[in-house]
Amino acid sequence: MIQDVNHFKHKVHVLFKREDLDHERLEGKVAIVLDVLFATTTIIHALHSGAKEVVPTLNEGAVREVAKSYDENTCLLAGELYGETLPGFLHPAPLRLAKERLRDKALIYSTTNGTVALRQAASADEVLVGALINAEALVDHVLSSCAGKTILVVCSGSMGNPNLEDAFGAGYFVDLLKARMGNVGPDVFSDSAEAARLIFKSEPSAESLLRSRVGRLMVERGMEDEVRFAANLSTHKTVPKVFGEVVKLV
Repeated sequence: MIQDVNHFKHKVHVLFKREDLDHERLEGKVAIVLDVLFATTTIIHALHSGAKEVVPTLNEGAVREVAKSYDENTCLLAGELYGETLPGFLHPAPLRLAKERLRDKALIYSTTNGTVALRQAASADEVLVGALINAEALVDHVLSSCAGKTILVVCSGSMGNPNLEDAFGAGYFVDLLKARMGNVGPDVFSDSAEAARLIFKSEPSAESLLRSRVGRLMVERGMEDEVRFAANLSTHKTVPKVFGEVVKLV
């Protein structure tokens, strides 16, 4: 628990879809970007599994363009569009991708929502990659390294709509922040942050993710193991940060 509560004047706010970034002034803020199923979970697990760096891109064409600047033996291409693996690319889900030879490789990665959200958040003072699996480590990093800055938890959402798994994940981050920041004033957490926390408190993580639209779709495709993996709480100490256009470990 943080004892000197006056030292922390954060405003903690949640955006429930990446399109809401268009209305936010990001300078001076820390953005924690979530795409629980699966982009940010995959990025975290890929770096945990030995990848040297991850390059989040906007689309398939951008992946192929970025790949030109790498030796083909030093990078891997992975991604999806609307839930379908891009032709000739590696599968974008965390467990399946971790079966590849990731160690010391650059992963050039594109997804429908998560990698786009990471790019859209670029003007924030610090952009961090978050998911359920690394929430505690990420919150500890933010509170120790970014004191006084507004914390913006950005849910990637899906096709312009909020989704349950990201809202649940945002609520987990808010719950951890509340616990660590202690008895701060009522204005520190926005209504959207409080709403996300209520979602997190409503049911266990695996239940929530499996009940979500994307979770159900993944189960239909034989990927229940991936959904359950993404539902694990704070199993990774990995703290990925965006440096320019590349994600690396802090």
